[in-house]
Amino acid sequence: MEEKKLDLNSIIGFVLISGILIWMLYSNAPTPEEIKEKEKKEQLDKQAKEVKTVSSTVAATPVADSTKNVEAQAQLGSFGYSATLPSATDAVTEIKNEVLSLKISNKGGYIVDATVLGFDQFEKNSKKAVQIIKDKNASLDIALNTTDNRTLHTKDMYFEPKLTTEGKNQVLTLQLKAGPDQFLEYRYVLKPNEYMLDFAIRSQGLEKVVNTSKPLDLEWQLKSYRNEKSVSYENRYTELVFEYEDGKDDYLNAAKDSEDEANDVSYIAFKQHLFTSILLTDTKFKTAKFKSDNLVDDEEIDTVFTKNFTAQVPLEFKNGALNYNMNWYYGPAKYEILNDYERNLDEIMPLGWGIFGWINRYIFIPVFGFISALGVGYGIAIVLFTILVRIVMSPVTYKSYLSQAKMKVLRPEIAELNEKFKDNPMKKQQETMKLYSKAGVNPMAGCLPALMQMPIFYALFQFFPSMFDLRQKSFLWADDLSSFDAVLQLPFHIPFYGSHVSLFPILASIAIFFYMKMTTGDQAMSTPPQEGMPDMGKIMKIMIYISPVMMLFFFNNYASGLSLYYFISNLITIGIMLVIKNYIVKEDKIHAQIQENKTKEKKESKFQKKMREMMEQAEAQKAAQKKK
Repeated sequence: MEEKKLDLNSIIGFVLISGILIWMLYSNAPTPEEIKEKEKKEQLDKQAKEVKTVSSTVAATPVADSTKNVEAQAQLGSFGYSATLPSATDAVTEIKNEVLSLKISNKGGYIVDATVLGFDQFEKNSKKAVQIIKDKNASLDIALNTTDNRTLHTKDMYFEPKLTTEGKNQVLTLQLKAGPDQFLEYRYVLKPNEYMLDFAIRSQGLEKVVNTSKPLDLEWQLKSYRNEKSVSYENRYTELVFEYEDGKDDYLNAAKDSEDEANDVSYIAFKQHLFTSILLTDTKFKTAKFKSDNLVDDEEIDTVFTKNFTAQVPLEFKNGALNYNMNWYYGPAKYEILNDYERNLDEIMPLGWGIFGWINRYIFIPVFGFISALGVGYGIAIVLFTILVRIVMSPVTYKSYLSQAKMKVLRPEIAELNEKFKDNPMKKQQETMKLYSKAGVNPMAGCLPALMQMPIFYALFQFFPSMFDLRQKSFLWADDLSSFDAVLQLPFHIPFYGSHVSLFPILASIAIFFYMKMTTGDQAMSTPPQEGMPDMGKIMKIMIYISPVMMLFFFNNYASGLSLYYFISNLITIGIMLVIKNYIVKEDKIHAQIQENKTKEKKESKFQKKMREMMEQAEAQKAAQKKK
């Protein structure tokens, strides 16, 4: 009974205390008027803080911008406006398609990175992409002569970029501003799957800012990076090429520092052996100055850069404004790609002049392209190409050997004439010519086939260094058919040879030794020595040993594809010569034919008659002088 009473008292006490607490809270709570007044005060305090912040910012900004404007105006004149814009930074904008990536900087508005996608540099196990431009090795600059007597350079000022699209094309517009509606503009348009991009330079509203009475000087500069395995070989084919005066083309000497200038220039190419940069213009540059500096003095030390190219051209105003539509090309120096643009860009390729270039363009390049398209691999393609060339040239080889064989048969008779008329050179020459005529032998016939092969030899010498398709293609031990095939690295450098040993040049040198042993030896035996003339037989015998050594040194740093060609070519030629010698041309049959020819009466040609009469007259004059 007592527990229940205690519980009831506890409950009553708890209720009373709770009620007192609630009453106290209610009594001390702010009235609605007080709450409203408090909220109003908080809102006013918040607004006061915001106004204070904005006011301080607004107050500070004009002062800062004003200072910046004054400094920029003092340095750049009207173009100081560009330095106050948010774009006045070193930021870059990238435009990229499937084959080319370009980065263009706000500062200068020019390309600071040009990466050719899908191709790697020369290092083994390296995935460094080929970069024609990187790390500030290139620049594009226009010297602006302002009306307030300043000379400003665009490469030092900031452009405002704007990236848009036109269909599938990426369009990057950069404006160097002298005011909201006054600017110099660069416009880049990159199309899908293209190495060539559109590039335009135009101006708007600069008539009172820039002196338009004379052209502006544009300077394009490139310090070419090494991209291939052999710096000396790459440097040999790294050169500045230009087109001028409606289709003429020329280049600067790649072997030394050189300069040149031309009129009415339509394109300028900084060619880096297997890659190239080209600036083309629809409005021809009235004049242009070119300069090429060789940066490889020592190929063991100078291994980063090859050449420093500079081109200077004038940009002329028309009606107070610039308006040039141009193009850039950054990509492979590949004949098929360049030729497809139909702007004479194939002339950038060193295919040879005259008949040599004709052979390469219309015979060798299409034939090799057809063979390599069969999917046999480029090493096998070179072998098949070589076999085809030697088969086509085999009639010339036959004529050459046949002439040598005839001269060899006549050698004893010529020796008799030399002995018989040793005191009368004129008579000896006359009788020798009679012998040749009766025997039906032309002493020059052995030289003509060799002369006929010279265009082929020179065309091939130009063909292989120009074949982009051989780049980094392997065959047997050669890991790159466009460069040397080193099988041994030497701990020292041999002048004119290098610090490595290439195997294909060794094989080619051995093959050419045996080929010359077969042909030059016979030719030396068949060519009688002439009085007062060097003994060609001895000279030819010396050349048997000198020529292979020269080839060994010369080709050690050349493309292994070229050495492979000469190795296979000489092997095939040796085989053809053995077949001709052992199964086709028999000396006893030639001797019989010559003896038969002697019995036949042969009519003199006009030339032979004239030569005979001249010799007889000279002999008669000599006899008359002796009588006196």
